[in-house]
Amino acid sequence: MRWLPVLLALLVVACATRLGRDGRSESTVDLKYLAKTEVDRIADTDRTEVVGSLMLIADKLYKRNPKEWKKAGLSSREAALERLRQRRQRSLPELGGLREGQAAALAFSDSYTGDRVAALMFGLLTMVDAAFEYKEEFYILDGLNETKLFNCARNMDVAVWKLGHDRDPAGELYLLSNAIDGNGRNLSFEREFGRAMGLLDLMAQVVADRNGRGFSRLSQAVVTTIFLPVGLVK
Repeated sequence: MRWLPVLLALLVVACATRLGRDGRSESTVDLKYLAKTEVDRIADTDRTEVVGSLMLIADKLYKRNPKEWKKAGLSSREAALERLRQRRQRSLPELGGLREGQAAALAFSDSYTGDRVAALMFGLLTMVDAAFEYKEEFYILDGLNETKLFNCARNMDVAVWKLGHDRDPAGELYLLSNAIDGNGRNLSFEREFGRAMGLLDLMAQVVADRNGRGFSRLSQAVVTTIFLPVGLVK
């Protein structure tokens, strides 16, 4: 139950209150809230925070690589971000129907000429969608798979490594991320990826505990530079 303090903290935040007409605080708990277990509520928060981190990373990448969204014929960075937000309703034509790891890998392929930020972030976001069983809210009978969550976390690490190491034939990084500025090395990308990774690892531990399965076997995974499967995990 190492995650219990985090769970309690999230529950405190989740228990919103409002002022009644007499000025006293009243609970806003409703039937939807009562239909959720503690794990459901932490899953809601965890997923929202992970997606938020990835969208922030996408925004940062577009700011550092503005030529990428222009490749898709879009009018602005905001339009490029909106395409990522709408990924559940429509795919990205330039990806040829690819999702998850296959889409993310295109960002570091010399033969790919499309929006590399879109390829990477669409891939990572659809991994998160798959890890959370394509749901945005969770209720008592909903189940999650700790291996999917764990693999998704490891893929964030793979993305960080590729951003810092994968180069085109001319020796240039495919995408600019962390940088060295006047104040030293800027590691904002790594920090945000690390936050998403930590949230996914926490959720994997919570789910493993709820499912009554040991988590130690997952920690034996070998570090790799290849994106691990998420949606195909049983």
